[in-house]
Amino acid sequence: MAVLQWRKFNFFDKDVVKDPQTGQNLEKFKALRITCWGSGRGHIVCGDAEGIVAFTDHNWTLISFPAYQVRVSHLFQLKQSNILLTIGEDEEGISPVVKVWNFDKRDAMNFPVCVRLLRVTPGSKPVAVSCLAAHENLQAMAVGFCDGSVLLVRGDITRERHSKSKVIHSDKHPVTGLAFRHVSGQTVLYVATTDTITSYNLTQKDTRNMLDMHGCHVNCSTLSNHTQDYQFVVGHKDALYFYQPDGRGPCLAFEGDKTRVLWFRNYLVVASVDTKTLSSSRPGGMTTLTIYDIQNKFTAYSAPLPEVVDIVAEWGSLFIVSTDNKVYRLDEKDTQTKLDMLFKKNLYQMAINLAKSQHYDYEGLIDIFTQYGDHLNSKGDHDGAIQQYIRTIGHLEPSYVIRKFLDAQRIHNLTAYLQALHGQNLANKDHTTLLINCYTKLKDVQKLDEFVMTDRELNFDVETAIKVCRQAGYNRHALYLAKKYQEHDWFLKIHLELEEKNEEKKKSNFIEALEYMSHLPLKEAENYLKKFGNALVNEIPQETTALLKKLCTSPPDAAVDGSADDDGRVRPEEFIHIYVNQTEFLLDFLEFIVQEEPESSSMIYNTLLELYLHRDPKDPEELWAPKEAKALQLLKNPEAKYHLDQAMVLTQMHDFTAGVLYLYEKAKLYQQILHYHMDHKNYAMVIDTCKMHGKKDPSLWLQALSFFAHTDEECRDQIVEVLTHIDKRNLLPPLMVVQTLSQKPTATLATVRDYVVKRLQAENDLVGSDERLIRQYREETEKTRAQCEELRTSAKIFQVSKCMLCRNPLDLPAVHFLCSHSFHQSCLEGMMDTDSECPQCQEKNRQVLDMVRAQEQNKELHEHFHNQLERAADGFTVVAEYFGRGVFNSKLPVVADPSGE
Repeated sequence: MAVLQWRKFNFFDKDVVKDPQTGQNLEKFKALRITCWGSGRGHIVCGDAEGIVAFTDHNWTLISFPAYQVRVSHLFQLKQSNILLTIGEDEEGISPVVKVWNFDKRDAMNFPVCVRLLRVTPGSKPVAVSCLAAHENLQAMAVGFCDGSVLLVRGDITRERHSKSKVIHSDKHPVTGLAFRHVSGQTVLYVATTDTITSYNLTQKDTRNMLDMHGCHVNCSTLSNHTQDYQFVVGHKDALYFYQPDGRGPCLAFEGDKTRVLWFRNYLVVASVDTKTLSSSRPGGMTTLTIYDIQNKFTAYSAPLPEVVDIVAEWGSLFIVSTDNKVYRLDEKDTQTKLDMLFKKNLYQMAINLAKSQHYDYEGLIDIFTQYGDHLNSKGDHDGAIQQYIRTIGHLEPSYVIRKFLDAQRIHNLTAYLQALHGQNLANKDHTTLLINCYTKLKDVQKLDEFVMTDRELNFDVETAIKVCRQAGYNRHALYLAKKYQEHDWFLKIHLELEEKNEEKKKSNFIEALEYMSHLPLKEAENYLKKFGNALVNEIPQETTALLKKLCTSPPDAAVDGSADDDGRVRPEEFIHIYVNQTEFLLDFLEFIVQEEPESSSMIYNTLLELYLHRDPKDPEELWAPKEAKALQLLKNPEAKYHLDQAMVLTQMHDFTAGVLYLYEKAKLYQQILHYHMDHKNYAMVIDTCKMHGKKDPSLWLQALSFFAHTDEECRDQIVEVLTHIDKRNLLPPLMVVQTLSQKPTATLATVRDYVVKRLQAENDLVGSDERLIRQYREETEKTRAQCEELRTSAKIFQVSKCMLCRNPLDLPAVHFLCSHSFHQSCLEGMMDTDSECPQCQEKNRQVLDMVRAQEQNKELHEHFHNQLERAADGFTVVAEYFGRGVFNSKLPVVADPSGE
């Protein structure tokens, strides 16, 4: 590639180094006849022609020490160790000596200590040294000579006993450059001469590779860093060449005599003689210093300088020593400044490459991508702009980009951006909606298929995609997504709401939805039947009813917790509402349920009863009788769990007489039965009802008498029969009977004559019986008084010969009671509660005493109640209080008389 085609920038600031103390140009090196330069470990080092090594720190404080007796010709400062290698002569003539200085060790003069001294000659005769290099691990050192030889020292270069030397390269051309490359465990030594470039693989038995037949001058070779894979860079007159261990790589066409080549950071620094700017005042001419960014392919700096003596890099800057006794310093501008310069020239791609190579933070790269995209968009390059915006995904707000491409003409660019947004799983529901809308607007079914109908994991919201596909009319895609990702609600809704002109197709959609529903878990199937059941029943009632029968009566293999009854079935009463307009199928469904599940709830039976009693005016009358028969059979079914009160309401609303009477009888509402017949003036049924239920509710006869007394029709026979039963059960006093019948205008004395005569005769008999009892009680009372008197005044003779308990002959000791009962004393022990009471008469006596005490207590309670009632302001409160205490519920014990009555 021709370097002349590269863009040129001024990314470095040049300045003359000043002495910090005087503020004038740095002149500390004027007194030295410097022969070589080096840098590293925070110092700039130089050697002079008198054997002095000097080094300076960042503050340009110069420290020197004598290293050789004659002169210093070469030096090499290691970057990773505080070790300095120098080559010089301690005596006149050619006798090169390598010295290894450890700056971490100081002598009494605070000079670094020389830890090793090594005389280097490639053969028997001393030869001048042309270049020097050392491995950063201190395990190898190479010395190049002017006769084309290279001496390799292996081992610890800081110790004499642990190293070996070997001439690894021999050539007739002087050695101009050496460099060690260590990558992936392979150590390679590059050797450059004036005519050849060679590499030696020190790891693989010093394998030699001839890389090129063109060499370079001294100081015109260097080793790149990792950005260029540690290639060996050689500056030739016509170009800059890059070499790998096994061959030559790319080259940069750059004509001119190269005097210095150096790698600084990610830049290649080249000093070349510009013959066009030769000046008479400067016989050496001008030197053009150029800094190349090889990775990003641009010139970072280029400027003419006085003839360059050497270039060193330290403290993040480049220092150029020139023949005008000045030291120039080049400082790289900060990354943001360089980017701003590129932005002004709209060189966004170059800015991106530069930011990446400078390890710019990603947030800064996003800003560059955004600016680049905005620039391309303003220039009309929408395709290029969208590619830059895609690189900002995850950091730049998508709405910023989307707003720029909402124009219908840019819809394909918007589609590309949205696709990338989904590809990184950063899309929300709105983005999914927009992307599918883009596909539909473009009518790109293939892209829509790739986006939706795919086996890979989806990176968008499924529900949103279903909605958009459905709205756009792509029902096939919506159904595919709903079925694949088990969006049951959407699958069923789409199937059931598809508008089909073909009835067969419409029915097929409903059947498919029902089939899909039948394979769902029980809980979900139940919920969706409740939600869509009405539409299914209206369209395919038979198939829907069959599925409901199965769910309600056939327990599944594994029921979902909480989705059904305890036996694993759904509750049929929850599906009654879906049969709003399909009573025929509801009747079939409920009949099946009560047949298979007699223990069904009352709602099932109540609804079924209502369906039986409902009369559709369109139905012929001959269909009513079978349904009423089924209704009555349902009411009489002992297993039917209908609600009694609701059943009564239904039978009354539909004027179902048989059902009403049966329910009255079942509820023991005998008076309601009687009133029903009275309302219909069915006299025979009134009498039959009284006969059937009169024993359970005698008041029925009284209500019947009142009914017949108030009717205007002639019903003498019924009244006589009622009076017969009233008389038989003594339900009403004769006077009240007469008063009741007196209200009937057509009633005559003959109607009640037999009843009145019979009642009067019975009362006369009762009076006679009472008088006989009175006489009997008086006679018994007189007899009892006589006995008491006799006991008080006369002696009692006991003539009983047997014990009343054991029935054995009575012997002493014996106990005699005034009631004429006698016992053995031994028989009485342990049996008597008291010694003065006969065990034979004890129970009877206690009953009498209890009756007497109760009568006395009752008398006092009654007197107290009446006194309190008379004094109370609210008599009802007193009655309620006594009623709550159960006073009116107490009954006196009754003692049967001796006759047993």
